Amino acid sequence: MITLENDYIKVSLAAKGAELQGLFSKETGLEYLWNANPKYWAKHSPVLFPIVGSLKNNSFNYQGKNYELPRHGFARDHVFNFEKISETEAVFTLTQTDETLKIYPFYFGLKLKYQLIDRKLNLTYEVINTGTEELLFSLGAHPAFAVPNTPNTVYEDYYLAFNTDEKLTYWKLDDGLVADETENIELSYHKLNLKHELFYNDALVFKTLQSNCISLLNTKNDYGLHFHFEDFPFFGVWAATDAPFVCLEPWCGVADGVNHDQELEHKEGIIKLAAGEKWSRFWEVECF
Repeated sequence: MITLENDYIKVSLAAKGAELQGLFSKETGLEYLWNANPKYWAKHSPVLFPIVGSLKNNSFNYQGKNYELPRHGFARDHVFNFEKISETEAVFTLTQTDETLKIYPFYFGLKLKYQLIDRKLNLTYEVINTGTEELLFSLGAHPAFAVPNTPNTVYEDYYLAFNTDEKLTYWKLDDGLVADETENIELSYHKLNLKHELFYNDALVFKTLQSNCISLLNTKNDYGLHFHFEDFPFFGVWAATDAPFVCLEPWCGVADGVNHDQELEHKEGIIKLAAGEKWSRFWEVECF
């Protein structure tokens, strides 16, 4: 386990999946990250690469060949190389291997950079096309936050506050694929009250979210967090059935649609990166 620490927060990181394992505030004495209890979901904050969500028939076509990839890709299950820059900064890297080329025929460099900046944890993703042909990929975040995480509160005491949106439109999922059907949620003062039933039919998938900050708050005390993200065209909110957490998931990419032709080049949200080019996105969380 790798630890970063400053005067305000302490985080734990694992080389497998370059995954965030703990997010502790020294000021509040609270742990904000989900504990990965396998009864519900044995992950904390996996990186989704080189796809987000499910592929139709768990496979895609590229240049006349068919390849199989599991849901959310393979990066979360690989051990990353690790370089610790300082007590408050760490960098993890992953590149293609002979095994990944069999299921994803692209050369790439994936870098995750964790930084503690005062009371904030910043995670920057960088993708480099190390090959000679165009790189096609998606990338997403999947951090799970404990709900409840303070004494004498229950799940229904918590809510998500969107800094811009007054109404949410989400796309339904059909066996992990994005259906054509949408539903609207009218927000009261930008707030979405959490309840387990929200996620009984899988994640809420947003394609038109206007907010770039979502706060996880509750009605019983002043503890919470601000989750800030930029330039992610898709967003997911999810929890396992009746689980004591909520995932806030900014995505550059989305699961296949139910009518997708399985051609990777036609995949909704697919990023196309020229040889030698770099791409990056970030999110950050502030606990209080």
